[in-house]
Amino acid sequence: MWWFYRKGPSGFSGASTAEEVTAGVDGQALVAVITGASSGIGVETARVLALRGVHVVMPVRNVAAGLAVRESIVAKVPGARIDVLEMDLSSMASVRRFASEFESLNLPLNILM
Repeated sequence: MWWFYRKGPSGFSGASTAEEVTAGVDGQALVAVITGASSGIGVETARVLALRGVHVVMPVRNVAAGLAVRESIVAKVPGARIDVLEMDLSSMASVRRFASEFESLNLPLNILM
């Protein structure tokens, strides 16, 4: 497994963390919509993007879980800009409601995950 730690042309390896990869990135002017941000890798993605100044919008099925994640991130990243909006990807009506709510925020969409 030595190859996992071997750095490639980018200077990163399979063992590099999201914080290492995004070091020096200024995301103040960016807005990211991150589906799946209420659990797993989505939480870490939201945390690191918020750490870099990105305004994070979390569309979640379970709003209570999303708000708990938001509070956890804000505790670690004071000043983080995070919005939690309800959306269930299995329901087109819910997706349309989310899209309408997102549009009403008057934010650009720079990153969609």
